[in-house]
Amino acid sequence: MQRTYPIDVEAVREDFPLLRRRDVIYLDNAATTHKPRQVIDAIREFYERMNANVHRGVYQLAIESTEAYEDARRKVMEFIGARDRREIVFTRNTTESINLVANGYGFKKLTRGSKVVLSEMEHHSNIVPWQILARRLGCKIEYVPITDEGELRYDLMEKMVRDASVVSIVHASNVLGTINNVREIVKLAKDNGAVTVVDAAQTVPHMPVDVGEMGVDFLAFSGHKMLGPMGIGVLYGRRELLEEMDPFLGGGEMIREVTLEGSRWNEVPWKFEAGTPNVADAIGLGAAIDYLKRLGMDKVRDHESKLVRYALERLREIPHLRIYGPNDSYERVGVLSFTLADVHPHDLAEHLDRKFNIAIRAGHHCAMPLHSRLNLTATSRASFYIYNTYEEIDKLVEGLVSALNYYKVI
Repeated sequence: MQRTYPIDVEAVREDFPLLRRRDVIYLDNAATTHKPRQVIDAIREFYERMNANVHRGVYQLAIESTEAYEDARRKVMEFIGARDRREIVFTRNTTESINLVANGYGFKKLTRGSKVVLSEMEHHSNIVPWQILARRLGCKIEYVPITDEGELRYDLMEKMVRDASVVSIVHASNVLGTINNVREIVKLAKDNGAVTVVDAAQTVPHMPVDVGEMGVDFLAFSGHKMLGPMGIGVLYGRRELLEEMDPFLGGGEMIREVTLEGSRWNEVPWKFEAGTPNVADAIGLGAAIDYLKRLGMDKVRDHESKLVRYALERLREIPHLRIYGPNDSYERVGVLSFTLADVHPHDLAEHLDRKFNIAIRAGHHCAMPLHSRLNLTATSRASFYIYNTYEEIDKLVEGLVSALNYYKVI
C-alpha cells in the first residue's frame, strides 16, 4: 500500500502544542483528543476579551459573550446537519446528554412495561441511565446481540423493536470500532413507533454525520473527542420532542417565570441549560468544528481508514495477537482493540509507555457487558486521529513485539 495521507499531517501536527513539546506517540484518541492551538486560543480570547455571563446582561461584554456562545451553537447545528439551532442543547458530555434524554423524555413518556432496546456493544453511558430508569419505572430493557465478528444481529433486531418505546444504539463501538447502520436501525424503529437515540461519540469526530439524513430523534456526542475542550457536550433533539420534555435540572436560566407557587420554563434549548453555562468551552468546541471543517470530514475519514487498514495489516503479522471487530477498515472507525497472548493489557500498556513512549488504553473501556460477551476481562486499545502517522503504527508494532520478548511469550 502506498503510504500517503489525504491530509497534510505534518502541518496538522504543528498545530498541537502538546505533540510539539512531549515525545509521545498518542494512540488513545477514542478516550480524548489533543487540542490544537486554534481551540486553545479561542478559549483564552474569550476570557481575555469578553468574559461575561450570557443571556442576562445588556452591556457590551455580555452581548459579545452571548453572541459568541450562540454562534458556537450555530456551528454545531450546521456541522451535524440540523436545521434549527434550538435543537442543539449544550451539556457536559455524551453521558450527560443521554441522561438528559432518559430523564427528560423517559420519565415523562415511559411507563411500567415499556421496552427500551439497546445492544451488547453499548458504552456504559448508554446502559446505566436506562437501567436507572427501568428500576424506577418498572420498564424493561432488551439487548440486541452481536456476532462473534463484532457486528449487530440485524436479523434479530426487527422482532426486538416491534413493541419498543425507545431504541438507543451506539453509532460506532468504542471497543470494536464497528460502525452500525443507524439509518437502517432508525427506519426500523420509526416504522414500529419507537423513539431513537444515537450515541455518536465515536463518529461525529471522525466522519460526516447528518442527523437529517439519519432521521434520528436524539443524538449525543462530546467535544473533547473532536479536538474540543473537556466539559462540553451536545445533545441534538427534534424540537417537537424537546418541547414536550421536562427539564433535567432546575435553577437559573432555564426558567421564564418563578413565583412562590410555581415556575414556567424557558424555551428550548435553554430550558435544559440550567445555571451559568460552559461558555468558554462551547466557544472552544466551535473553534474545533472550524478546524475540522477546514480539513474536510471526508478527508478525516479517509485518513483514519488508511491508518486502520495499515494497522490491521501490520498487527496481523504479530504472533499471538488477536484483534476484535470487523476485518474491513471501512466498516470500522479508527479503533483497534486486541489481546496479546496472556500478557495482561495493563502490563502491556505500561510496557509500551515506559519503553516506547506509546500511549494506548487498557481495560474494559467502559464496556463491561461487551467484554463479558467476548469472554474477556480487558483488552488493549489503540485509536487514531488526524495527527497520527504510519510511522507511529510501525513503532506500535515494534513495541508489541518487544513486549512478547519481555514477557517471554516468544
